Amino acid sequence: MSRFASFRDFYPFYLAEHSNRTSRRLHFIGSCGVLALLVLALVERNAWWLLAALFCGYGFAWVGHFFFEKNRPATFKHPFYSFAGDWVMFKDILTGKIRF
Repeated sequence: MSRFASFRDFYPFYLAEHSNRTSRRLHFIGSCGVLALLVLALVERNAWWLLAALFCGYGFAWVGHFFFEKNRPATFKHPFYSFAGDWVMFKDILTGKIRF
């Protein structure tokens, strides 16, 4: 059973796990790469780009966690909330709510 009753409860924890600015930047860059690779997959009609998107998103994020945050990604214990947290944080960085 998750210790979080809702995503609203989880998101502050998620942000605390991403307090390092370099890590947040790596997450943001990885998310931009995911979006670009998803577009490429649609344009090229080639599903292999979806695999590349997966590696891009998680690759950048995990480098941020292991080398800068020095913590384990929340994905390991909370995969769905973590996935949602990535995109909410991406939006919050885009809108200036979180510093890039």
